[in-house]
Amino acid sequence: MLPASDSQAAAAAAAVTAVPYSYCSRPRALPARPKYREPPDAAEPAKERVRYANLMYDRRVVRGNTYALRAMPASTQPDPLEIQKQREAWKKALARKCAKEQLQLRTPEPVEGREHVHVQTELYLEEISDRIIEIDTECQTDAFLDRPPTPFFIPAKTGKDVATQIEEGELFDFDVEVKPILEVLIGKTVEQALLEVMEEEELAQLWARQRAYAELRNAELAEVQRLEEQDRRYREEKQRRKLQHKQMLQKQKETTEKIAARAFAQRYLADLIPSVFNNLHESGFFYDPIERDIETEFLPWLMTEVEETLERKVLGRTMLD
Repeated sequence: MLPASDSQAAAAAAAVTAVPYSYCSRPRALPARPKYREPPDAAEPAKERVRYANLMYDRRVVRGNTYALRAMPASTQPDPLEIQKQREAWKKALARKCAKEQLQLRTPEPVEGREHVHVQTELYLEEISDRIIEIDTECQTDAFLDRPPTPFFIPAKTGKDVATQIEEGELFDFDVEVKPILEVLIGKTVEQALLEVMEEEELAQLWARQRAYAELRNAELAEVQRLEEQDRRYREEKQRRKLQHKQMLQKQKETTEKIAARAFAQRYLADLIPSVFNNLHESGFFYDPIERDIETEFLPWLMTEVEETLERKVLGRTMLD
């Protein structure tokens, strides 16, 4: 607890820091500025001057979220390294622009007696002037300074400070007073340890029973699968035997039908074969090859020779007559 003098000093400091913060800068004259734009060659020195024509390009103006605002340096003088970087960037941009202008295709020079004239080809004509109409407008802002940190809130003091003195032995004897607390703590610790041991033993018994039950269930499942597989084999064997018996009965039936058909054909063709052979023999299908050769070859040749001989004789007699 703070004494009375310290609390009054803190309250006075809080009252002093509660005054609202305010700041104002001294007035100063603006730098000289030309009326018209400078040519590209003379634009480099103009970069060094500070322009206040547009607040959007003033680095002292804070934009966006200010919660994570970085603290700016106390001095408002520009950084020489930053100025050097800006100059190098501007020189590179100017060099790129010059190179681009040189690479652009230009109109060839006119022939002798002619000259190039700028002609507008747009739908709407506009007045072209070498001088660009400009309007100068300037403004100035105060120098930006960091906001001081917000002071800690210190509530106003209430009540009255009172002090007291405690002598040795007035409160309690630690060794005597702590004994029942230690007994309770030790007893609770031992009891909790015993409960944890009993819980672990119970969990071990449960796990052992679960393992035994899992082994028994796995054995039963294996036996069930074996019985199902045996039943499946029996069913397949039964179907296979039925199919074999059906095939055997079908073969027996076909064999019986073939035997009966053969016996019927033999009985039916027993009297048919002799009559057929007799008819064929009578019709001339069965003959003596020598006799047939004589009838078909020798006799026609003989008759032809006889006729020729007779014709020659008749011709001779006719010629003789």
